[in-house]
Amino acid sequence: MNNIEIAQKYLPLLDELYQQESKTAIFEGDETTVQKNGTGEIKIAKIDMDGLGNFDRNDGYTNGSTTFVWETVKYDMERSQKLKIDRLVNKEALGIPFGRLSGEFLRTKVIPETDAARIAKICGTNGITTVEETLNTGEQVITALRACMNTMDNEEVPEENRILLINPVFYGAAEDLDTTKSKMVLQKFKKIIRVPATRMWSAITLNDGKENYGFTKAVGAKPVNFLCVERSAVTCALEQYLKYFSPDEDQEGDNHKFLYRNNNLYAHCYENKLAGIYASFGG
Repeated sequence: MNNIEIAQKYLPLLDELYQQESKTAIFEGDETTVQKNGTGEIKIAKIDMDGLGNFDRNDGYTNGSTTFVWETVKYDMERSQKLKIDRLVNKEALGIPFGRLSGEFLRTKVIPETDAARIAKICGTNGITTVEETLNTGEQVITALRACMNTMDNEEVPEENRILLINPVFYGAAEDLDTTKSKMVLQKFKKIIRVPATRMWSAITLNDGKENYGFTKAVGAKPVNFLCVERSAVTCALEQYLKYFSPDEDQEGDNHKFLYRNNNLYAHCYENKLAGIYASFGG
């Protein structure tokens, strides 16, 4: 098996793990809304149309316009890391040791960072609805979620595809009420995803890898109690790449090396659908 085949062997496994473990993968666009070309840019489908006008018995229909364009946008970030494992430690050549290493890297480093960056970018988008509130009880959580629903209802946001990302503590408090009212509110969401508090910040800092790695909460960032997103209001995209070098090719040691890189569009929020995004921040 050559180097390219080895990298191709592991990349689908990483993609599958990402889809299983990521809390925000649900917002990734398919080929009908996102076109990836591997160049550091992607195309996002955008559609808009005029409203109704009066029908004229002589001139007929009003002449409005419908626009469908592919907007080219750049990825937000390119992130990378070099994974390596000693030849003798991994003596069965890319067996269980490296499989565990790469899976753990994705699960504990790539996915939490991607989720956090996406949530922070959505929360920082101008024009969405944001509320600052303290939620100490299940009743307060249900009241806050009801307010979110009411706001979206009044803005005529489609109800059938509202996705709720929520701190597990707040979800548990609401679920523990076990009342008709609480059940009715929770059932209003198409999908409820419990996201660890470590990924729920209104802003984060991505460390550059020169002194520190990964991400941290940004100065002044607020914790996110919950984030409700109507599915069509946001799209995300991720491209992952792998390169492999054998120990014989390692000029710095005697290691199997996998070079991991991703291009990430953390979130693209559609300007005409910002009413479909509602964020609740803690104090």
